[in-house]
Amino acid sequence: MTETNTSPIHDDSLRATIEEVWAALREVAERQKETEKRQQKELDRIAQESAERQKEAERRQAEAEKESERRRAEAEKESERRQKEWEKTERIVRRTNKQMGDLNRRFGELAEHLVAPNIHKRFNELGYHFGRCSPGGTKIFDGQGNTKTEIDLVLENGETIMALEVKTKPVMKDVGHHIKRLEILRDHQRGMNDRRTIKGAIAGAIFGPEEKKATLEAGLYVVEQSGDTMKIDVPDDFVPREW
Repeated sequence: MTETNTSPIHDDSLRATIEEVWAALREVAERQKETEKRQQKELDRIAQESAERQKEAERRQAEAEKESERRRAEAEKESERRQKEWEKTERIVRRTNKQMGDLNRRFGELAEHLVAPNIHKRFNELGYHFGRCSPGGTKIFDGQGNTKTEIDLVLENGETIMALEVKTKPVMKDVGHHIKRLEILRDHQRGMNDRRTIKGAIAGAIFGPEEKKATLEAGLYVVEQSGDTMKIDVPDDFVPREW
């Protein structure tokens, strides 16, 4: 009978192998722990940066909202300022228009006292022989009772009607307006079967040279203030227009 010779594993060799395994496991665990620490650190850094970016974004948003609010407040303030200026300007314009309207009405009243009393004498010196003057304004109405035009002074005789417009300082547009006024007067008189010749004049306290020239070229007499009376300037080549 043959005996098999077996050798048992040496305890020291086995112990060494187990210790090496545990050492390797510890090393792996340490490396894993270190890796986790680095990962956590990186995550913390990313989280901190994200929080800082969020904080910066919120700060900028707050600044933008604050700036927007400031601009809105300034815009409202500017709008209120402009509204107040506009209202102030409107009040000034209304007051000025009222004052000018009052001035024009007062001058119209003064025209009756300054121009009317002696103006027929000035025209009579030119051979018209007006025997009647109608101060205070002459109105012409349409069929519905609305005022079509108003003439400041009217001189009349059996052959001629002289319609005068009185202005403080005549301007260019006054010439055209008075011509239109004379046309309305002509049509009105023809409707009443009045065939008298109609002529026109513009009287002014201050007559500019261009306005005076335009008035004469339109065939209208120029009546100017001279001291405390009125004079009629009639150039040699002047031909009064008839309507």
